[in-house]
Amino acid sequence: MAFELKQHLKLSQQLIMTPQLQQAIKLLQLSRLELVDAINQEMEENPLLEEAAADEESEASTDVESAEAQTSPETKRTEELTGEGDGKEEFDWSGYLEDYSPSISARDRNDADAPSWENLLVVKSTLNDYLMWQLGLAPMTDQERRVGEQIIGNIDPNGYLAASVEEVAGLESVEPATVECVLKRIQEFDPPGIAARDLKECLLIQSRILQMQGTLVDRIIDHHIKDLEIKNYANIARKLKVSLQDVLTAVEVIGNMDPKPGSSYNDDRIQTIIPDVYVVKAGDDYKVTLNDDGMPRLRISGFYRNLIGGGGPGANAENGKKYIRERMQSAAWLIKSIQQRQRTIFKVAESIVQFQRSFLDSGISCLKPLVLRDVAESVGMHESTISRVVTNKYMHTPQGIYEMKFFFSSSLKNADGEAIASKCVKEEIRKIVVAEGHKKPYSDSDIVAMLAKSGIHIARRTVAKYREMMGILPSSRRKKMF
Repeated sequence: MAFELKQHLKLSQQLIMTPQLQQAIKLLQLSRLELVDAINQEMEENPLLEEAAADEESEASTDVESAEAQTSPETKRTEELTGEGDGKEEFDWSGYLEDYSPSISARDRNDADAPSWENLLVVKSTLNDYLMWQLGLAPMTDQERRVGEQIIGNIDPNGYLAASVEEVAGLESVEPATVECVLKRIQEFDPPGIAARDLKECLLIQSRILQMQGTLVDRIIDHHIKDLEIKNYANIARKLKVSLQDVLTAVEVIGNMDPKPGSSYNDDRIQTIIPDVYVVKAGDDYKVTLNDDGMPRLRISGFYRNLIGGGGPGANAENGKKYIRERMQSAAWLIKSIQQRQRTIFKVAESIVQFQRSFLDSGISCLKPLVLRDVAESVGMHESTISRVVTNKYMHTPQGIYEMKFFFSSSLKNADGEAIASKCVKEEIRKIVVAEGHKKPYSDSDIVAMLAKSGIHIARRTVAKYREMMGILPSSRRKKMF
């Protein structure tokens, strides 16, 4: 068998993302808080980055240009050939590299007037801590205490027991009856209804604490929880052979119970929304302004730029210059990426304002259908770039603060054949539900008929879908008797 060696010439194109482009894309999709954290982290890692004052912001672009010039291959090649700098004062690189410390310990400070950390750090008590404290006060054996710790450890944030009695018994190698006994004692802890296995048991525990065993409230919870969920009070009155008024009185008591006893201990902190863009009406037009408050203004340290031009003997000098050039290049890329990010957000915001001017004038009812492609064609960018821009970015408008994604929505056709945004239809549905009577709420079919009078023709299933998306309950569950 003969072997033959052949050589082929193939020409192909391949798209390669440069480190600068990767960094720009990463910064573009970050939210405002994430960007600030990324900048602060980079300032900690890169000694050449420093925060400039407000009056020194104009020097940032000059710093970047000078940094790029100092780190250019031509400059580097000239220094390597001549072995000299630009005649500036020599610098002791060996001493710099030996003495440089990336961080300064806070213990080195000698500030007697500084407040104690004990006065600044506050830890909110969790549900687990609160229950464990009560468990420590309860008279129990060591075995029961271990079982109690397992039960408390398996309580979810809403206050319900997430594990079965058999699972807890298997973990502690005890009988299920022992777990049941300990569980009953934990269910007497505060808050009322804790450690229940379902909603029915949670409400029964609270009923027992209120000393309502055997009452109408207790019987409704125990035997008619399904009718209670769908508000079929007439059926409950008929089955229990009591008056409808008595049922309504009992339902009012049940309504004051807490179906999620552990929710008050959840560590869900409210995050303040800081808009990235301000839209202010100036005369008959709207002006777009970027929000730079709280955003670090970066510049490259002049001290390190001067060090590059200085000379010094030995390998430490060359290593020091190489390190500073790398850090300077990284700093210049970061500053340019941030500037490019701000310019891109500004262009996209201006385009959105042009498309949604009617919304800015009259509100959500005049919101126009808009897709990413429309804005991408307007600013001359790719749709993926627009998607990154509007993610986790907020715009302050005369109508309120909205996420930039809010202004994009699909379209529907009204009676005149004109396109109408789906968010406008949702807003109309919300207004109808708000204005309805509590004792006789509108059904989905009624909402369809009312929308048709406004020139909006949609199917009943579409109304149901939009209603569920907005978190609006069906008419049977929106009905209130008192």
